[in-house]
Amino acid sequence: MAGEIPQAQPPPAVPDPDRERYPYLLLWRWRRNPLRRPSDRLRAWVSLGLVLAVLGAAPAAMFGVGDSAYRHYRSTAEHEARTRDHRPAVLTHDAPRHPEPGSDEAKKTRYPVPVRFTGPDGASRTGRTEVEPGLPADSTVLVWVDDQGRITEPPLTAEQIRSRTMGWAILAFLGVVVTGLAAHAATGLVLHRRNLAQWDAAWANTAPRWSRHP
Repeated sequence: MAGEIPQAQPPPAVPDPDRERYPYLLLWRWRRNPLRRPSDRLRAWVSLGLVLAVLGAAPAAMFGVGDSAYRHYRSTAEHEARTRDHRPAVLTHDAPRHPEPGSDEAKKTRYPVPVRFTGPDGASRTGRTEVEPGLPADSTVLVWVDDQGRITEPPLTAEQIRSRTMGWAILAFLGVVVTGLAAHAATGLVLHRRNLAQWDAAWANTAPRWSRHP
């Protein structure tokens, strides 16, 4: 129908030159550019060096620290296994009762209770250990005792050794990464301040010529 107003159409898509050149913008410090300063090139080389250093040092630190931690904890576990043993102990007081007997929480709850046991030297000793709720006095439980006759924790298990070793290895890896990021930030800050100082010096030489009156 003549004179009918055509339906509005969306504007044609306009290519975004910045988006097309985005990969090149990431490497602008490496390309020849009249605006590129010597500090820009220096910062690019420093960034590349730090990336390569972190990529090489982080895995090495992770494996090195992890191996040292594993050896340490394995040696500790072997020493604990030699110097600690299970001994029977007798409760000298009733263990507190749980507010909800028979519940899942009650099955996991443990209360510290004084006990009496015989040390490695044969002498009677007293201490405290965690027991199930509701145990009456004179009940017998097993406790771990060290070579000094003190109630202690059981020797480290293989799972505990693995988890602690992994924790130290991850901390070493993250430490190298954080150190690299900190060095990159510090380098950028130093170069930025240097650029500002050079800008101030250049402006101090140029400003008088701009402010002259004819």
